[in-house]
Amino acid sequence: MKIKKLVAVLLLSGGVAGAFAQNEDCNKNSSLSNSSVKAGDFKSAYEPWKQVMADCPTLRYYTFSDGIKILRSFLGEIKDRNSADYKKYFDELMEVYDLRGKYIPEFAAKGMKVPSVASSLGTKVIDYITYAPKLDVNQAYTWFKESVDAEKASSDGAVLHYFLDMSLNKLKIDANHKEQFIQDYLTVSEYADEAVAAEENAAKKANLQQIKANLEAMFINSGTADCESLQNIYGPKIEASQSDSTYLKKAISVLKMMRCTESEAYFQASYYMYKINPTADAATGCGYMSYKKGDYEAAIKYFDEGLNLETDAEKKAPLAYTVAAILLDAKKLSQARSYVQKAISYKEDYGNAYILLAQIYASSPNWSDESALNKCTYFVVIDKLQRAKAIDSSVTDKANELISTYARYTPKAEDLFMLGYKAGDRITVGGWIGESTTIR
Repeated sequence: MKIKKLVAVLLLSGGVAGAFAQNEDCNKNSSLSNSSVKAGDFKSAYEPWKQVMADCPTLRYYTFSDGIKILRSFLGEIKDRNSADYKKYFDELMEVYDLRGKYIPEFAAKGMKVPSVASSLGTKVIDYITYAPKLDVNQAYTWFKESVDAEKASSDGAVLHYFLDMSLNKLKIDANHKEQFIQDYLTVSEYADEAVAAEENAAKKANLQQIKANLEAMFINSGTADCESLQNIYGPKIEASQSDSTYLKKAISVLKMMRCTESEAYFQASYYMYKINPTADAATGCGYMSYKKGDYEAAIKYFDEGLNLETDAEKKAPLAYTVAAILLDAKKLSQARSYVQKAISYKEDYGNAYILLAQIYASSPNWSDESALNKCTYFVVIDKLQRAKAIDSSVTDKANELISTYARYTPKAEDLFMLGYKAGDRITVGGWIGESTTIR
């Protein structure tokens, strides 16, 4: 009995000693590899790092970070992606990411600040598309989607960018992916907007804004953005989704963004959405539909409802501008002016609104029996154009071109002199316009 106990004690002590020795080796190898990585000596770091990964992968979180740095360095030095060494290191890199994802919950449970599993997956896919000997677009897309669906607005900006890029690459090999590509754009664009709004660091915010701009450019240049394509995609599905407000809202959003507000799909989506829930977008869409049919009264009714329902002044301004343009087209000039003034009240630096006001006045210059006085209307027109470019530099060229045109119609000095006016005098343009200006 005593012999059995002695054997047991020896075995137990041997196990403890073995575990202690292994732990000591792990610490030693971890220290060696980490020091070499910090020194940029990745070749010396590789073997001790491999040993740590084999014996004690959860010893230090930086074991995974170090491994990624080591393997990226090796892959960057090998020119032949079909070589055995390249494939070996690439497989090891992917395995490091997989193990990191597996053990992240364990590190997090210890209170360590580590990325989420989904965030780690996003980084893995970026390295996958960067280093893969042969890229599998479908696999990359699937991984990116899993990461973005989980992280949402917390996704790294690069992950949002490359997710849409992979979605576009998937579209190039599968035409049936077109609607999903559009949805992917809407998703990442929304997350990018949320990220920009939440970011307080100026440099990081600027970077996110650039990513958002890149996403938009990618979508516009994708070939899916023309109105005919969108009509073919959304037309049949809108008819099949007349009571699905979520789908209708998405369709309206895409069609508006791509300025396809004269497409039948946009009209139908707006009409069905209006029947379910008369939102600002739905009412506006019905307004466009009525305008296209020549029913100005119905169009203005819908647009007015859209203005009342809309809470964002930035969106109210272009809507009021649109109503003014419609009323100008219908020769209802006084009403047109009132909507331009609304647009300006919503957005004070709305240069195009002042240009439209100038065009409204220029369309009906006559208010007096004297031809020379009627021509003074063009001084008011030029006032509005000068105001437009003073508050909004983006319309300067357009305003200058119109100023050059309308200046030809101003009265001659001698004609005004015969009526008792000279340069520098103030004059009130009568009729429905009722604005004062300076003769020049």
